[in-house]
Amino acid sequence: MPPSTSLRRARSLAGVVVWLLTGALFSLVVVTLTIWFFTGAGFIPLIANLRGVGPVIPNQPTVVRQIQQLQRLETVRYSMDKIISAERDSAYLPKCLISDRLLLFVHGEVIGGVDLTKLQASDVSVRGRTVIVHLPTPEILVTRVDNAKTRVYSRDTGLFSSPDPNLESEVRQEAERQLKQAAEQDGILKTAEDNARSALITILKGLGFERAEIS
Repeated sequence: MPPSTSLRRARSLAGVVVWLLTGALFSLVVVTLTIWFFTGAGFIPLIANLRGVGPVIPNQPTVVRQIQQLQRLETVRYSMDKIISAERDSAYLPKCLISDRLLLFVHGEVIGGVDLTKLQASDVSVRGRTVIVHLPTPEILVTRVDNAKTRVYSRDTGLFSSPDPNLESEVRQEAERQLKQAAEQDGILKTAEDNARSALITILKGLGFERAEIS
């Protein structure tokens, strides 16, 4: 006998339910894999957040370790051009006879930041979802002369003089000193501290803290 109308309807309804459940499960798997791919979060943390359970807040040792792993945080970079001069002469003879004068066009770079490897455990305090961090003192991390863009601007020697092979090296050392001094006078350390504070606040909030205080 052919199946009754009610039986056919029941089978049809069961098929629809199975199809809907299969589609929902597939969609859930796709969403979970997408979130895991982009954020590294798994299904269980996702469900916990949907249920109103807050993220796991790292403890104080973990925060210290995470910050120290950043090592030297370079937060500001200055590029400068300067002309540095140096001269060798004689106290007894005229410069036109015995002298060596060098003008060097110097292109240099100064990088400021914070060496986070100097952070101590006592510099970090965790209070619930608030973290307080005392930054190490900002400092100039790198001062260097760009040899590719640095050139001798002029060089003059006396009638009886030959170029001193050590003079250019001494001028380059003096250039590094002046570059560092100019950057300090321009406020590089203050800028380095402000930028480090902003960067660290962003990082700490990314770890789950609602409030980050940097001093």
